[in-house]
Amino acid sequence: MDSVGVAAAAPDAGPGPAWQSKCPWGAPSTTSISCSLADVMSEQLAKELQLEEENAAFPEVVAAAEGPFITGENIDTSSDLMLAQMLQMEFDREYDAQLRREEKKINGDSKVSISFENYRKVHPYDSDSSEDEVDWQDTRHDPYRADKPTTTPRRGFIGKGKDITTKHDEVVCGRKNTARMENFAPEFQVGDGIGMDLKLSNQVFNALKQHAYSEERRSARLHEKKEHSTAEKAVDPKTRLLLYKMVNSGMLETITGCISTGKESVVFHAYGGNATEDKVIPAECAIKVFKTTLNEFKNRDKYIKDDYRFKDRFSKLNPRKIIRMWAEKEMHNLTRMQNAGIPCPQVVILKKHVLVMSFIGQDQVPAPKLKDVTLSSEDMKKAYYQILNMMQQLYRECNLVHADLSEYNTLWHDGKVWLIDVSQSVEPTHPHGLEFLFRDCRNVSQFFQKGGVAEALNERELFNAVSGLNITADNEVDFQAEIEALEKMNEDHVQNHGKKLSTFSSDGDPPIYDE
Repeated sequence: MDSVGVAAAAPDAGPGPAWQSKCPWGAPSTTSISCSLADVMSEQLAKELQLEEENAAFPEVVAAAEGPFITGENIDTSSDLMLAQMLQMEFDREYDAQLRREEKKINGDSKVSISFENYRKVHPYDSDSSEDEVDWQDTRHDPYRADKPTTTPRRGFIGKGKDITTKHDEVVCGRKNTARMENFAPEFQVGDGIGMDLKLSNQVFNALKQHAYSEERRSARLHEKKEHSTAEKAVDPKTRLLLYKMVNSGMLETITGCISTGKESVVFHAYGGNATEDKVIPAECAIKVFKTTLNEFKNRDKYIKDDYRFKDRFSKLNPRKIIRMWAEKEMHNLTRMQNAGIPCPQVVILKKHVLVMSFIGQDQVPAPKLKDVTLSSEDMKKAYYQILNMMQQLYRECNLVHADLSEYNTLWHDGKVWLIDVSQSVEPTHPHGLEFLFRDCRNVSQFFQKGGVAEALNERELFNAVSGLNITADNEVDFQAEIEALEKMNEDHVQNHGKKLSTFSSDGDPPIYDE
């Protein structure tokens, strides 16, 4: 039989095995139903076809879903994973409830409580919040706030007869004052008064309120000045940039740290860098950074505003200009002292309010001040004559008065006295120059007389020896009166002639004292 005959006989064959009806070489038993393009593109038809395919592929899952396992709230419990999650969730809720009961039992009514929050079970799929999870502070009674807001009547009192309560009642005002502390700045710590019936009197509340406002303003001022002023043992960004430039340029090798702090400046130690053609850099340097705030030394203007070298440039309204002039003043004074041969730090460079000088000391250890060193009688006598000679040189050769000479501004190094801190030094023709000189003489005389130097002159004799003036007064009051008269005479001369020429009468040059 040929293939054509087999194909023709296949439709007429009787019933046979199932595999014969599904033979791929046979003709289809059913005819396809024709449909339009709109039916093919219909979404409803696509969903029906997809559902038929799913039912044909998974008939047992559909039967299970239609069984008696459907529960309330439309939860599908046919999956083992879902059942496990539901059981675990129920267990965790019971566990959290037990923890809350333990918290309540342990804490009680105590103001200080413990919490088991870190031990609670939290599931990301548990979106339903438990009604029992309420913060303990939300249920605590706050004595400062009434359960219902009450307003004071316009007449100013409530109640009748002996139960009348006015708006000035001590208890009511005290609780209101305590509640109003919440309006203070967040930085002002008022404490936790929950559970405590605190009552503050008007006097105490007003004092706290004023203190809170003062602290808030002070904090704002400090925050504002923090980036614009030099603080204790610290520098502002502008000063830090100046120091970085000195190190980067090779002038300084490294800055080791702070060695001294004072009312007007901060002193740092540094190692010198490479020397230039016109400048010799010492091996060790001292960097004096003048503080850019005048809070700690507000009276410095009297040392500079009447100095003819800086009088025209003085501006009390610009602190940074004053500081730069102050640093420049010390540089010029040190230069005069160096030219006269007086032992003092050597000026290296001045950058705005940063003055670099030679370091008086060795191996980062500064030389001790005269008040801190213990000297023998011979060394004490030697130091006295050195200071006396330096005061005379300052007055005669440098035309300067130290104006702050004492054992605090003198160093003992290599067996001799060194003068430092000459930024406030003025000329003798300054309106208060002689007063400053007399104060220096008093400090020097008292220190060395206490140190056991028998040859130490008193302040009046020392003043005449240094200045060359011959003021003969029996007591200190008359002596100072004559000094003020001389200063007045010099001030009148300046106003009349406009020149800083000394009108003091002296008996020649002052004698030079030596050992």
